[in-house]
Amino acid sequence: MSWLYKDQVIENISQIPEGVIGFVYRITNTETEQWYIGKKFLYTTRRLPPLKGFKRKRKVTKESDWLSYRSSSEIVKNWQSISKRILVYAYSKKDLTYLETKYLFKEEALEDHNCMNSNILGKFFR
Repeated sequence: MSWLYKDQVIENISQIPEGVIGFVYRITNTETEQWYIGKKFLYTTRRLPPLKGFKRKRKVTKESDWLSYRSSSEIVKNWQSISKRILVYAYSKKDLTYLETKYLFKEEALEDHNCMNSNILGKFFR
């Protein structure tokens, strides 16, 4: 299932603006109207041991599983009929965390019983 951003279907990374490192998303259960807001990085970075004769560890960056991603929440992963919407793109890690927090507060996630987010930043709970 693909993502929607401003009513445009996003099916591959070439459709995402240059410099974007991730996005804030909203997944909605189309049967129950329950929803979840989260963030997803477009790339993953791994550190590998150095090559023979070298001392520095190698850094390998590759595209993440963002296209097929369904959430980190076990409840959301089990939903059958969903819509996946990109709310906003982020250009840095700090920006991504800030924007996720902003949208959770803006949508009053902890007060809405249809929201499946149980906390914000691990500091604010229902």
